Amino acid sequence: MTDVDGSFSFKVVAQDGSARTGEITTPHGVIPTPIFMPVGTYGSVKAIGPDDLAAIGAKIILSNTYHLMLRPGEELIRKLGGLHRFMSWDGPILTDSGGFQVFSLAKLRKMTEEGVSFQSHIDGAKSFLSPEKAIAVQEALGVDIMMCLDECTPYPADRKQTMESMALTNRWAKRCLEAQTPGTGQTLFGIVQGGMYPDLRKQAAEEIAAMGFKGHSLGGLALGEPMEVRLDVVAAGVEALPREKPLYLMGLGTPEDLVECIRLGADMFDCVMPTRNARNGQLLTRFGKVVIKNAKYRDDERPVDEECGCYTCRNFSRAYLRHLYVCGELLAYRLNSIHNLYYYLSLAAQARAAVKAGGFEEFYKGFYAMRHQGESDTAPLED
Repeated sequence: MTDVDGSFSFKVVAQDGSARTGEITTPHGVIPTPIFMPVGTYGSVKAIGPDDLAAIGAKIILSNTYHLMLRPGEELIRKLGGLHRFMSWDGPILTDSGGFQVFSLAKLRKMTEEGVSFQSHIDGAKSFLSPEKAIAVQEALGVDIMMCLDECTPYPADRKQTMESMALTNRWAKRCLEAQTPGTGQTLFGIVQGGMYPDLRKQAAEEIAAMGFKGHSLGGLALGEPMEVRLDVVAAGVEALPREKPLYLMGLGTPEDLVECIRLGADMFDCVMPTRNARNGQLLTRFGKVVIKNAKYRDDERPVDEECGCYTCRNFSRAYLRHLYVCGELLAYRLNSIHNLYYYLSLAAQARAAVKAGGFEEFYKGFYAMRHQGESDTAPLED
């Protein structure tokens, strides 16, 4: 599928069962899929710079419309050359529309057919976000992939509330399409809602697919629902959406989420968890997690993961990383974040290689076998 000006395309390179690997072409580069997108909400992936992102193999990052609209403002970013130049990142950028952030404001917002009135979480100032405004802001930012404004359905939500929310999201999707300026080279994805009801997800997917978006996403996931429910919903969405277009799962998630949903046929993922857990001293490995503040690492000369090729593992011991963390040294955040993001990006790369080799099921089984046989600390991962 190619955009009218030839700037966007997606092709499937190989498939193994429902799992697949492909390539998304954008004005700022080619993205191999499946891919994990580091989250740079304010135009910055917390604690690390664009040079770090390039070194760990990041191909696309995610920023947020809502936050950048409020601070520093999309017009300032436009004036300074767009978000790529503003943050000195020359790879592709995807922006979330802000729907989830507005959803999280709860008591500070009022939802109508026209859009969402809300108070800024920064200074309490009144703001309004409509489908048209969400598109205008993203166009001003100059990003490669834009998202429609949607209403995120809370979990758990009853069927009536879910249907009403889904219908509003679909009406807003049409308005987003109509608001898009042609010829910008920017691509708009439609968002499928429908809560935790597979039949509603299927209905929403069919309606969104009929609108002709260049790509699709499933929203409203990872809100506390059990894994088995989440996978049923993802499977329903995959089945109902056209497979010649990329599928993005918004806000997912854990390493298990990635592996399970790649197996179902998803292409794109994002989550704050790798960097958030890094700042909380939880490091991810083939075997599970290492809680670096634990006293048992005080004199541990091993790297976090002896088979990891990241800058952190090639240069520093667990003992040093523990020292930095317990002392509150800022370098701990950078080194931990580099490692966790490298782990996620490597996991996606391993999945791509497994699909190309026709061995995804072996990769899938090996992923779980490794986690069951090795060391893993007991502190829960934060999401």
